[in-house]
This record gives sequence, C-alpha cells and structure tokens, in this order.
Amino acid sequence: MKNFLLFSVTILLFASCNSVNENWKAEAADAEDTHAAMQKLTDIIVHDIFSPPVAARIYSYASIAGYEALQHDYAEYKTLQGQINELKNLPQPAAGQEYCYPLASLQAFTIVGKALIFSEDKMEEYRAELLEKYKKINMPEEVYARSLAYGEATAQAILAWADKDNYKQTRTFPKYSISEESELWKPTPPDYMDGIEPHWREIRTLVIDSAQQFRPLPPTAFSLEKDSKFYKETMEVYKALEVADEKERAERLAIAKFWDCNPYVSTHSGHVMFATKKITPGGHWMGITKIACEQNDADMMRSTEAYTRVSIALMDAFIACWDEKYRSNLVRPETVINENIDEDWRPLLQTPPFPEHTSGHSVISRASAVALTELFGDNFSFADVTEEPYGLPVRNYKSFYEASEEAAVSRLYGGIHYRPAIDYGVEQGQQIGEFIAQELVTRKD
Repeated sequence: MKNFLLFSVTILLFASCNSVNENWKAEAADAEDTHAAMQKLTDIIVHDIFSPPVAARIYSYASIAGYEALQHDYAEYKTLQGQINELKNLPQPAAGQEYCYPLASLQAFTIVGKALIFSEDKMEEYRAELLEKYKKINMPEEVYARSLAYGEATAQAILAWADKDNYKQTRTFPKYSISEESELWKPTPPDYMDGIEPHWREIRTLVIDSAQQFRPLPPTAFSLEKDSKFYKETMEVYKALEVADEKERAERLAIAKFWDCNPYVSTHSGHVMFATKKITPGGHWMGITKIACEQNDADMMRSTEAYTRVSIALMDAFIACWDEKYRSNLVRPETVINENIDEDWRPLLQTPPFPEHTSGHSVISRASAVALTELFGDNFSFADVTEEPYGLPVRNYKSFYEASEEAAVSRLYGGIHYRPAIDYGVEQGQQIGEFIAQELVTRKD
C-alpha cells in the first residue's frame, strides 16, 4: 500500500510538471522579450563593429522577420508583403493549426540576426536561453514545435529575399578612388581609412522607389576665397566651440559627445593605439524606440511594429544619404582646415571615413523621428538613457523631433560637418520619413 501511494504521488507530480499551462498564450506575449532580443542584436553589432549602413540593414531584416511571424496573432495588423520592395510569397501558418506566434517571431528574429552578424555563437547562445524560457511556459508540445518550425521558415524566406538586395555583389566592387582635387573627399586622421560603402546606393531600397528619389540640395560650391560662402561655412565649423558663454560651450560639448555614435573610435598615444567600440546611429534610435515603447506600455506587437518601422526608415535613409555622399563627394572640414587654416586643429569628434554631404545623423535621425512621431505622437517627452552604458549621462527631450534636431547639430559642434549638410540632411530625412509613413501601412483601417 505504501509503495502504491508513493507511485501515485510520483505519477501526479510528473503529470503536474508536464501539464499544459492554461495561461501560456498571455505569458508568451511578453514585450520585454522583444526588447531583450533587440538589445542583444545591438550588443553584437557593437562587438562586431559594423558600419552604420550595414548595421541598419541588419536591424531592418531581423525586424521584418519578427514582424511577419507575429502579425498573424493580431487581426488589426497587416503583412508587409506587397508594400516593401520585392517582399512576397512568405510562408503562411497552416489553416486550423494552433501556433505561439510570439515564439515564432523571436525565432525568426534571432535566426535572421544570427545570419547577418559575425559573432554567430553569441546570438545562438541567446536564442538557446530564449527557447528554454519558452519551454518553461508549458504550452502544448506540438504548438511549441510547430511555432519554431514556422519561425524558421519565415526567417529563411526573409534571408532568401535579403540575399537579392545586391549587398553581396557590392562586397566585390572597387574601393573608393582617392582624388587630389582639393574639393573632393580624402581619408582623414588618425587612421586614414578607405571610404566606407562607396556603392551603398546600389543596395535595394525597402519602401522608397530608389536611392535618388529624395535627392537633397547640393553642397555649397567649394572655394577658399575668404569672402565665399564655403569659406564662411568652414570657419563656422572651426569656431563652433569658441563661444564666450561657458555654459553654452559646455552644452555644445555635451551634445556632440552624446550623439557621437561612432562604432569605431581609434585613439593614438605615442606608439600605442587602442580602439573604443560604440553604438551606431541606428542603434541609438533603436534604443529610443525601446524607451518610447516601454513608456507607452506597448505590447509585443506594437513594440515589434515600432522597431520594424524605425529600422525600415533607417535603411532607406542610409541608402539615400550615401547616394548623395558619393555623388557630391565633398571634402571634410578637418582636411580643409588642416591644409588651409590651422594644421594643428582637430575636431572634437573623430571624422568618419566617408564624404561629407549630407550628414548621416541628420538624415537618419529625422527619418526615425518621423516614424516614432507617427506611432507615439508629437510632444512626446522622454529621458534618453541610450548612451549610459557608454559612460554618458541622460539627456531629456520634449519630442522625437527635438532629439533629431540635436543629433543633427551635434555634427557641427563635433567639427565634422558644414551647416548645409545638416540642414539639407534634416530636410532629406523628413521627406523620406513622411513618404514611408504614408506608403507603409501596418494597421488595418
């Protein structure tokens, strides 16, 4: 009798441990898992030192994969197929079968993310931890297996589509050719790196028609005449931190450093050289997206939508911006100042290795701000804690637009852009952002 009771208790305990959790659907749809997955992707992008345009590509494809797998669980949301260039024929869930779409979404996101980075082991380790967490939710085993399979099918379809965006082909294209003409870009100190992504304009866009659709105004004509507009713009950069008001100067320094977002800063001291890794500009706006979602108590779907819309804006904005950069091919302020005004002058920020016009920060920050304003409204006050892990204090903003304006002007204070690149860049980003907001429909009427 005693043995029978012990056997019965053991069977009951085993059954209880393997019983289906009646609340598994609610527990599975946790927006914090979406945020954590995006943060992991950002951490790996920082570790692997991807350039800003390439990082935006990684963010967008991973986000689209996660969105497409998740939107089936929300009747008010629409697929992106037919709205994004060449995105079609994605796998569909089997009719009459039950799925855990949050699990499928995270599976798709992490598989695509892993395929596009270098440190695959880091993403795979994270994915294993994530799947273990979902196992403990105790959903039906067949739902768990079916959801993983659907997430992987979605991921593979997104990767096959991504494979046709001309990225791999551009890896084999010629490097930037340096010219001796004074007005054209040339490598800058301290590392004199080659121009990054000179063929990025040839990457397939997502929503905008082409890299040239929102072509900005050209830069000011190059001239070293002291009464010329270009020379005055150069002097504005040279003297950007020479302000009498110490409080104003301190604020300009703080703004420039906060929005640096240079993924690889090289420091030389005597015979020693060391590098500092930082978040990319796109990564900073992914961080702001998380802040907005959490402040709004956005659920998993709305958070995924936000990351997807912002990352799409980022990718298209970088393609359009890089198109202009390598068309106008304008020399950086550091080069002009060192060769013609002050050979010992150095900008506050390290000059990035690509042409000057337009300012990437200006274009992508405004496009991101438009996307976030469409989702969460204007006059959205928030504390930007994105740069805290990199040793920088919190900055507060009254709106996404205010943050984007500050990101843009930071490039003047940092000594790496002339004023037109900033102003025309903001205009370009606004046009791109508004076009995407109008053309890309994620929710049904």
